[in-house]
Amino acid sequence: MFNKIVEPEEALRIVKDNSIIAVSGFNMIATPAYLVSKLYEVYSTYGHPRNLFIIAETCPGTPGKGLDLVGKKIIENKDYDFLKGVLIPFYGWVPNIARLVEENVIEGYNWPIGIVSHWFREVAAGRPGVLTKVGLGTMFDPRYGGGLINNLAEERKTCRVDLVTLGGEEFLLYTCPKPNVALIRGTTADEVGNISMEHEGALLNVLAIAQSAKAYPEKGVTIAQVKRVTRAGFIGPRNVQVPAPLVDYVVVAPESLEFHGQTDTILYDPTISGEIAPPLKSLRSSALQLSVRKIIARRVALELTSLVVSLGRPILVNLGIGIPADVASVINEENIDEFIYMTVESGPFGGVALTGADFGASRGYFAVVPMADMFTNYEGGIIDAASLGFMQVDESGNVNPAFLPGRIPGAGGFPVIAFGTPNLYFAGEFTAGERKINVSENTLKIIKDGNISKFVKRVYKVVYSGSYGIKKGQKVLFVTERAVFRLGKEGIELIEIAPEIDIEKDILSKMEFKPRIPSSIEYMSKDLFNEKPLNLRSLVLEALRR
Repeated sequence: MFNKIVEPEEALRIVKDNSIIAVSGFNMIATPAYLVSKLYEVYSTYGHPRNLFIIAETCPGTPGKGLDLVGKKIIENKDYDFLKGVLIPFYGWVPNIARLVEENVIEGYNWPIGIVSHWFREVAAGRPGVLTKVGLGTMFDPRYGGGLINNLAEERKTCRVDLVTLGGEEFLLYTCPKPNVALIRGTTADEVGNISMEHEGALLNVLAIAQSAKAYPEKGVTIAQVKRVTRAGFIGPRNVQVPAPLVDYVVVAPESLEFHGQTDTILYDPTISGEIAPPLKSLRSSALQLSVRKIIARRVALELTSLVVSLGRPILVNLGIGIPADVASVINEENIDEFIYMTVESGPFGGVALTGADFGASRGYFAVVPMADMFTNYEGGIIDAASLGFMQVDESGNVNPAFLPGRIPGAGGFPVIAFGTPNLYFAGEFTAGERKINVSENTLKIIKDGNISKFVKRVYKVVYSGSYGIKKGQKVLFVTERAVFRLGKEGIELIEIAPEIDIEKDILSKMEFKPRIPSSIEYMSKDLFNEKPLNLRSLVLEALRR
């Protein structure tokens, strides 16, 4: 009589019109793609449920899968009554949903991943929302947009950010309606509804999402997608991630990349779920070829090494996507990974992070925590350093990592990581556009430079506030292949240039503002520009022996 295992339609027909639905998933990691797809099928068959509002913890899908597949069908079928709106931290992997937002068909909201992660816990505890300083002076501040990313959102404000003052200090309060439906994913369910996650690539906020739907005053419904079922009582208590009293229905999904892959491209790999540890040799990627990207990654690795030396201990870091991800390769090449513990937003400590649409998963990690706990490490400055990418930097040190007119990839984990870390190294190429830059003879040869300036008078969207970073006392560098800048109280200062680079021709003429230029500028080490390793391990070991 307590068996909760049902067919998807039986569970999903319980969902009412106008429901607020919380959905787990980091790309395809722990995304209940089968439930999301079947929910749309129920609507297509019966005309209900309609007018749904979805709150995602990150981005529940990848192109053609999960929520993006539903977005594609909405567009093809013009089923515009299905979705009312979405709150999604990162739209980059759900382009069809992004299109619906861009075309003002549905409401669109964007909050940082870390804020949404903590929001589920706050709502589950009966509190009004997340009170934080993250986002002050940025696009999340209601004075500068409040995370409202289209006209419908500005008109309706289903989710909102308010400026509040406590003890004479400014904070932001992030609020949104409490979910009354939770769609979550695990690996195994027993007959009464206990859920384990032993094959999943991360724990994410699955428990908190279920709790948020069950919280007073409206005790909602939790529907869990799994790939297998066992007899009641056969999941060890310490392996239960979502206890049965929080789960109403369990649906068994086909074990396929479309509906229940560990990641976008991997159906199942025990090294991703941490069930076995891959040999260290297999984790060490081959050295990057010498290039502009490697120069930048090496320069960031030098900063991290200096931090290890100055602190006299291993450090905890986060490396973003793009060029910052190449820093991990340099760290491995230099054999200093035992001194630099890397983290991924989804929860893993250590190991090697996967890239592209598989991002969020890792191999060889030594620990994994719920995503909200990982973002506590970032927001609270528990980590020692981070390297993040940039698309635009302005004279005040504000950073825009990805936003352009008509393009809404979403801020992802960037705002919380950039806000909290005490040592912040932005890394990217100096210009954008078609360019050809060779690395030879211990320096750069700029054959054709990009025609798009990345150092602009004013960034399109402020996602990191330079003035707030200065106020907090962060150490902030901007590392490029030809120059390194520091953020100071008076703005951006040029502190290093590549050997044989002409400051006026190759740097200042490509910027929309003039940085502060000290009387003497150092040259970037020539060692960055040749094939030989930097010998960073010896540098660390020598310093730690002192």
